[in-house]
Amino acid sequence: MSQANIPNITPTITLTRDDAINLLLSSIALEELGLSHILNAEGEKLQFVLGTLPGISSPPATISDLLNMNQSVRDTIKVITQKEILLDSKLNSILSTPISVGPPGPTGATGITGPTGPGVGTTGATGATGSTGATGISVTGTTGTTGVTGATGATGATGATGTTGATGATGATGATGATGATGATGATGATGATGATGATGATGATGATGATGATGATGATGATGATGATGATGATGATGATGSTGIRGETGATGPTGATGATGIGVTGATGATGATGSTGTRGETGATGPTGATGATGIGVTGATGATGATGSTGTRGETGATGPTGATGATGIGVTGATGATGATGATGATGATGATGATGPIFTVENFSAFLSTVTLSASSQLVNWSTASPYYGSASFNALTGTYTVPATGTYAIKATINYETTAAITVSLGAGITPAFDVQRITPVVTSLIIGDFPVLNVNVALVLTLRAILGAGTVTLAGDVQLNAGDTLGLFYVANGLTINLNLGGGGEGIVWSIHRLS
Repeated sequence: MSQANIPNITPTITLTRDDAINLLLSSIALEELGLSHILNAEGEKLQFVLGTLPGISSPPATISDLLNMNQSVRDTIKVITQKEILLDSKLNSILSTPISVGPPGPTGATGITGPTGPGVGTTGATGATGSTGATGISVTGTTGTTGVTGATGATGATGATGTTGATGATGATGATGATGATGATGATGATGATGATGATGATGATGATGATGATGATGATGATGATGATGATGATGATGATGSTGIRGETGATGPTGATGATGIGVTGATGATGATGSTGTRGETGATGPTGATGATGIGVTGATGATGATGSTGTRGETGATGPTGATGATGIGVTGATGATGATGATGATGATGATGATGPIFTVENFSAFLSTVTLSASSQLVNWSTASPYYGSASFNALTGTYTVPATGTYAIKATINYETTAAITVSLGAGITPAFDVQRITPVVTSLIIGDFPVLNVNVALVLTLRAILGAGTVTLAGDVQLNAGDTLGLFYVANGLTINLNLGGGGEGIVWSIHRLS
């Protein structure tokens, strides 16, 4: 930042009075500009320590660092304030200096003394009021540095989810995977039931021996004939024909055996020709199908290629905008230097006095019904009505007020003014912070016919929350609560002054260190 150049620095300085005053005003403006840069630098120091300076990451700060930095800024502002006082004095001196004053002219010749006039003439008319002086030059102070930007508000709630887009087209079917390995052969099914034996065909003529047919199923054995009775032993008769052998498959029936000849030595007869092979019996029905074998293990096929991606669904409707986050805390107000006040213009002529207004109606007389009572001290830790009042001078009583019970009975329907001044102090230092719902108070209550709070005054509560340093909520160790108000009451109503603890459990000395409590009621109408 460069300084202004003083013009005409030559062996002969030709600065006029007006030029000098303008240069002095310019120097004050430049000093103010310099101070504003210093204040801005102090603000950036705080931003760096707090980690909020844009574009720069600062190391974490401890409580000790914050307190040291705070003291440094306070010292700088203190020096700047002293400098501002000097600049204000300098500016006032410059603005009070007359401008454009020329050298005095030569004294004119003394005129001839005129003849003495007659006696004192009439007073001339008052001259017109002089024009208002020119407004003083007010130099506007430089604008204070912009406060630290408040913390960003919490992110608004997420808007409702948009409707789902239409399903994309199905991708092309992937190539068929390779055929899996053949599963193990299933267990062999149970053998079907044997078909019924075909009927034996009639014995045909012995033909040429054909090809041996497949051996038919063995026929069931025929039933054994009953044993004939034993005849008398006689000549051996011819052997009876052997009963036919049960049906045999394809082999033809054996011809009857010739009768056994007499035993002798004969030549064995020739073997009879083999009978023709009977026709093949009908094929038995196919046996029932055996149970299906167990399924073979699944073959490992190669996964087909992924189908093409379906078209993107249309964009869902936009969700509702989330609620706006809370406004960040307002930045600290910049310290701007107030310009000097312009010179006061000449006072205008005093206006004519207005006509006197009509006299107002006479107000009510307060001494008709009233009392004022004093209570020196009482120690309480729970809600209670205040009792045992004194109406001794300078205080005064009323037939409607019971000083012992502290109850006032309204004598007539009308408007009443109620006032109470309660001093108090704690009996010991407070060591515990109060909860958010604990706020003790004093209350003027209508006791009958229905309990009603008429005038309430809360205790002064100190509520401190310094981030990372201190959180505290407590009543002041000593203080004064004042109640005042006008209310409409009915004849027969009863009133009392109450202490309402609202959750506070510590002992309080109501009346303080002797200042006491004063309670009064006056009937207005």
